[in-house]
Amino acid sequence: MSPVEVSVVIPVYNEEDGLQALFDRLYPALDGLGESYEVIFINDGSVDRSAQLLAAQFHKRPDVTRVVLFNGNFGQHMAILAGFEHTRGKIVITLDADLQNPPEEIPRLVETMRAGHDYVGTIRRQRNDTAFRRYASRAMNGLRERITKIRMTDQGCMLRAYDRNVIDTINACREVNTFIPALAYTFASNPVEIEVGHEQRHAGESKYSVYQLIRLNFDLVTGFSIVPLQWFSAIGTVLSLLSGVLFVVLLVRRFVLGSEVQGVFTLFAMNFFLIGILLFGVGLLGEYVGRIYQEVRDRPRYRIKAVLEADPVRTGVES
Repeated sequence: MSPVEVSVVIPVYNEEDGLQALFDRLYPALDGLGESYEVIFINDGSVDRSAQLLAAQFHKRPDVTRVVLFNGNFGQHMAILAGFEHTRGKIVITLDADLQNPPEEIPRLVETMRAGHDYVGTIRRQRNDTAFRRYASRAMNGLRERITKIRMTDQGCMLRAYDRNVIDTINACREVNTFIPALAYTFASNPVEIEVGHEQRHAGESKYSVYQLIRLNFDLVTGFSIVPLQWFSAIGTVLSLLSGVLFVVLLVRRFVLGSEVQGVFTLFAMNFFLIGILLFGVGLLGEYVGRIYQEVRDRPRYRIKAVLEADPVRTGVES
């Protein structure tokens, strides 16, 4: 199939209530580009009518629409990676299906890419999230940047643009767990960030719980840096030295003052503190070992049930 100028990749999971509104805004915005484009939807194992609505949209616009159907729920990032492997565009744009990122912002991303950048990140202007979510996101972003040295002001905004070369490099990576914007940032030679609009979800609820957001940040940190292990090694060294000093002090007090029982609860508290540090370190080490375990199993990252696309020869439909 011949290449196009712009590819838009959209993961979909249980978005039946908002898909028609997405179609009504997305295609006019792309038609207004005046360039060849394609839209690739990835149905990530939706259990509602999302797959049927995507199939209907494909039959309505088969010239610019393709639909990748997973046979289960493999997660947003796996869906985006599958979309990347099906793209033909010189510029690839990712977009959420919930309309929190307005499709009308796509021309701005294309224009920024045309200015010579190979990766365009975005910052949500006037975020329509809760105060807790905004402050928690800001705190996690700051911690993550200190550890990984990857500068992303707003890692939760999926509206981003990638150059073809960056996409090809990402496609060559076979990691099981990764964070796509961070991976692209490490491969980009001239990245930039711009502000974009942000709206409330058109319908439904966020697919990311607080626990999933924490897990995402933990995966991001452990996937792009070994600094946490180095920090824990330093903490362990300091605690070992302090424990040695404490042992000497207690030994001297034993011979000078005799047996004492008044400090037994203090010793218990210190013991519990040290055990807590030790368990945290075991859990941290387990995260890294778990990532190695997932990699060595070498299981497929996702499984595709069907792909709806126009036949380039017969202009029919393949599935």
